[in-house]
Amino acid sequence: MSRFVQGSDRHQPTLLPDCLDDYVAHENPVRVVDVFVDELDLGALGFEGVTPAVTGRPAYHPATLLKLYIYGYLNKVQSSRRLERETQRNVELMWLTGRLAPDHKTIADFRKDNGPAIQGACAQFVVLCRELGLFGSALVAIDGSKFKAVNSRDKNFTAYKLKKRLEQVAEHIAGYLRDLDTADRQEGEAVEVRSGRLTEKVERLREQMRTLQAMEAQIATAPDGQVSLTDPDARSMATSGRGSGIVGYNVQSAVEAKHHLIVAHDVVMTGSDREQLATMAAKAKDAMGLEKLDALADRGYFSGEEIRSCEALGVTPYLPKPLTSGAKAEGRFGKQDFVYLPEQDVYRCPSGALLRRHMTTVERGMTLHRYWDRASCQACVLKAQCTPSVERRVTRWEHEALIDALQRRVDLTPGAMRLRRRLVEHPFGTIKAWMGATHFLTRRRSNVKTEIGLHILAYNLKRVITIIGTRPLMEAIRA
Repeated sequence: MSRFVQGSDRHQPTLLPDCLDDYVAHENPVRVVDVFVDELDLGALGFEGVTPAVTGRPAYHPATLLKLYIYGYLNKVQSSRRLERETQRNVELMWLTGRLAPDHKTIADFRKDNGPAIQGACAQFVVLCRELGLFGSALVAIDGSKFKAVNSRDKNFTAYKLKKRLEQVAEHIAGYLRDLDTADRQEGEAVEVRSGRLTEKVERLREQMRTLQAMEAQIATAPDGQVSLTDPDARSMATSGRGSGIVGYNVQSAVEAKHHLIVAHDVVMTGSDREQLATMAAKAKDAMGLEKLDALADRGYFSGEEIRSCEALGVTPYLPKPLTSGAKAEGRFGKQDFVYLPEQDVYRCPSGALLRRHMTTVERGMTLHRYWDRASCQACVLKAQCTPSVERRVTRWEHEALIDALQRRVDLTPGAMRLRRRLVEHPFGTIKAWMGATHFLTRRRSNVKTEIGLHILAYNLKRVITIIGTRPLMEAIRA
């Protein structure tokens, strides 16, 4: 053994015991967590228990539990039971908490009872990043990603899924009843035992049938026609895979362009991103303290009303327009082949004819103008390539000038969508890798917002430590 590096004798006593602080390097990120929480005004953020009760058993200070959680999410330890074990064996946590070891229920209750305050603490780090000048250009990328909830797909019901489930249960009952009829024609002890088992199965299925039938009323009264049994706020959402989906939440984020820090986030219960653009852009603009902001997004966010709201907020959006018409797919001219002439308020068709406005209508709260020229269409040699109808009609929204300006911006910045992917998709991938092949640990949207807030704080904290270093960050926090 003399040719190997030798460790210390674990039974050798020391005259002067080692100090716990000696085991934590000065560049260790746990020191940043300690300084960050110590500099927070926990009372102003709304944490419970900042002022201790006069009577009763002494409680843990909220700073201790907040440090514990931030450290846990920074090191991929999100479970309260795992955090409890770590406090008893992890030297860094012993240093951070002063050798305190709260039980898992105390740890879990702290996250449950202080959700808004924890989210406020996470937002404070974004404010710190802004004060440090880490937000460069006035540009963010916005995207959403689906995260699994505690609720499984079997515990989520829609009208269609409930109908299919009732049909399956009815088929199973009919099959067991046929097996019972067959068993009744036979004799023997084994047959009686089998008949008893079949009877129990039929009764269980009939009970399940009654439960599913009672659920029809709940689905009918639900705003979106869904009922989730384990986590009532979780919703069934389609994912990028064909025919696939999850029961979970849609997490929205806005990532700034210089250092890829997440400046704003939210958790929504709808699978579509179509109504989230203006809301996320406004949150990012406020977080960065800017008057004007450019926002990149994918075509899933495209909505005329959302684009109009962004313009009113001082946000300039960049996102591609989806092709919703089937004309191009069928080999005919699409709307993009018709040129609008604002001076004359007409559309010029591919053959050169001018389509004039003939009517105005309101659909879903939007004022729409319709343009056509029947005479020109009837005599047009390109009519077969344009429309199978009597004439081709073009619809224009009253604020479509905003859409035209958006299309020009996207055409002049061909690398915008590649930049969007590089900015906003990497943070989601990193957070999901930290979470592992699992789901959110908490239920209800309010608790899930707290959980994703801690994930994002850990992501931002790691990014800033990598960018400026541990000691400069601690000095900036103290300042």
